Amino acid sequence: MSYPSPKYRGEKGELSATYRPAGTPPEFTYSSGNTVHYLATGQSTNGQFGLYRWVMGPKPSGPDPHFHRSISESFFILSGSVRIYDGKRWIDTEPGDFVHVPEGGVHAFRNESGAPAEMLLHFAPGAPREAYFEGLPELGSKTDEERAAFMLEHDTFWLD
Repeated sequence: MSYPSPKYRGEKGELSATYRPAGTPPEFTYSSGNTVHYLATGQSTNGQFGLYRWVMGPKPSGPDPHFHRSISESFFILSGSVRIYDGKRWIDTEPGDFVHVPEGGVHAFRNESGAPAEMLLHFAPGAPREAYFEGLPELGSKTDEERAAFMLEHDTFWLD
């Protein structure tokens, strides 16, 4: 495997880095109190990846088993314990643990610890996951057809 073709062809580099202080408020908060920090969106990385800090309160929460056809998803546990389903078993993770799920890989995550937990979610390539995160609370008011269209639009396929 080799490096990809250059995307930047300048001679002196650019002043283009971004900085996000630790105290920056989350971009989205769910009614449960869980929050999502948009650290690097697909738009801000030219579609290369998306990186989000997912902060969960002590109440059980998280999606059921599903897969994505066009994006991989990775999890890096920052604090607490998150149960991650790798398609075969539920793994009780701890800070520093990492799980990578390639395209098509069945996965799920839940905080069932009774304590807060926090992790980084990484998607590659950088799909517009912000619209997915922000649309989830509205699904209860949608028809079955609208929910199915939303999931298809956001490359999320649930297992029965």
